[in-house]
Amino acid sequence: MERDSGNPVAWFLAGAVTGAAIALLYAPKSGKDTRKYLNKQTREGREAVESSGKELMDRGKELYERGRKIADDAAELFERGRKLVQN
Repeated sequence: MERDSGNPVAWFLAGAVTGAAIALLYAPKSGKDTRKYLNKQTREGREAVESSGKELMDRGKELYERGRKIADDAAELFERGRKLVQN
């Protein structure tokens, strides 16, 4: 008889959250120091995500513009070829 243990990603996340909670409970720092540390880490993480997001957005815009230019050039070549065939 096989048992379905569920989604492994969900189990991993549950383990990570449990581990983080236990680590905070046994942390050698006071609650105030721990909150300051968590606040700082959260702020740094948010800034890193924002920076990465901006970089991805800029890269996406570059790729879009390159694709648009390629499509415009292809349309122009198509139109020139169509005119040559008609004449």
